[in-house]
Amino acid sequence: MPDQLRIAVPNKGQLAEPASAMLREAGYRQRKDSRDLVLVDPDNQTEFFFLRPRDIAVYVGEGILQAGITGRDMLIDSGAQVEEVLPLGFGASTFRFAARDGASMKLDDLRGKRVATSFAGLLRGYLDEHGIDARVIHLDGAVESAIQLGVADAIADVVSTGTTLRNAGLEIFGDPILESEAVVIRQRDAADDPKLEQMLRRLRGVLVARDYVMMDYDVHAEHLDDAIALTPGMEGPTVSPLHREGWVAVRAMVPRASAQQIMDDLWQIGARAILVTDIYACRL
Repeated sequence: MPDQLRIAVPNKGQLAEPASAMLREAGYRQRKDSRDLVLVDPDNQTEFFFLRPRDIAVYVGEGILQAGITGRDMLIDSGAQVEEVLPLGFGASTFRFAARDGASMKLDDLRGKRVATSFAGLLRGYLDEHGIDARVIHLDGAVESAIQLGVADAIADVVSTGTTLRNAGLEIFGDPILESEAVVIRQRDAADDPKLEQMLRRLRGVLVARDYVMMDYDVHAEHLDDAIALTPGMEGPTVSPLHREGWVAVRAMVPRASAQQIMDDLWQIGARAILVTDIYACRL
């Protein structure tokens, strides 16, 4: 049997289900029982290992697995010899400083202070980069309680809406430390693997399919240039003559987020029979 591609996938947490869903859309088998730790996809010569998201960068960095899906924050925090090769567009979060409400702290105010976090490696690197000499207190969880309990003067934590911090009597300060999301990683300086490159092409195709729709419409030839300006497509739209004299049919991929506005604009220049359909998969 040819060598299997060995991929790490988050086994739990907010990245787990979206990661498996994206791999399914890319044509790979995924586990049906959350207790399964390994799954073999013989059709794609790929083996998936379901691991703690924080451990994935370590396994990939040591060369035990060729690639994995984890958060950018956990990748940087690990210090592993890995590199990000593809952002996946889900699991977005922001890593920020917070202090007691009303403290009005700034980054420079952290000099000589204690900062609690669950991402000690990431935070230490950020502070060193900015020349801030502060003591990093590593906690596994409940970081927002550190100030109230007297363990720290400030915290650095993952922030989504900020509600948890506000409920703990804290306020955010300073610029974001990191904007994170789910990413595909591989060992730094690793040799190219055709099966991994195939997986990355498939995942890129899923991302495009999620972000774009296919738009079809009919328009009079005298307005074709205006219509193409609205729907330039990827390599250019497909234009076909219609039985109705002077009219053409146009097909092009357009961004999903602006599809409704594009339809309105096409209607204004005389386009009709405007249809939008989902794209299941693609290769660009």
